[in-house]
Amino acid sequence: MRLILLGAPGAGKGTVAKLLTAMDGSVQISTGDMLRAAVKEGTELGKKADAFMKAGDLVPDDLILGIMGERLQQPDCAKGFLLDGFPRTIPQAEALGGMLDKLGIKLDFAVNLDVPREVILDRLTTRRTCSNSACQEIYNVKSKPTKKEGVCDK
Repeated sequence: MRLILLGAPGAGKGTVAKLLTAMDGSVQISTGDMLRAAVKEGTELGKKADAFMKAGDLVPDDLILGIMGERLQQPDCAKGFLLDGFPRTIPQAEALGGMLDKLGIKLDFAVNLDVPREVILDRLTTRRTCSNSACQEIYNVKSKPTKKEGVCDK
């Protein structure tokens, strides 16, 4: 399956992606994870992205798309992929469409998770993320709390 999951932060894209990838063996790709991996691997594009991130700037679309193009050609994407929250803008969507055409990759679906504002606000205000950059596990103080308050289970 080749799928784009769209929706506001807190809509449940990551949760849905984890459920779907467990079912069919596809991989979840979020731009944040992808950027961190490219930086960690020291790829040329990763080094460029790292400079923007260290400066506190947004990574430009062309750089994100270059890293995305590299990522989608990795062997684990052969079974399928779920793009988690990317593209975020119309120009990103248009550029992604052109890149996928060049790579000969066809999408199966684009899904927008439309969640009421109150639900999103509740999810985001109760969300916690592990501060360890190698972990980044996400918890929710209401629906998925840590075993010991303030301490990551991992």
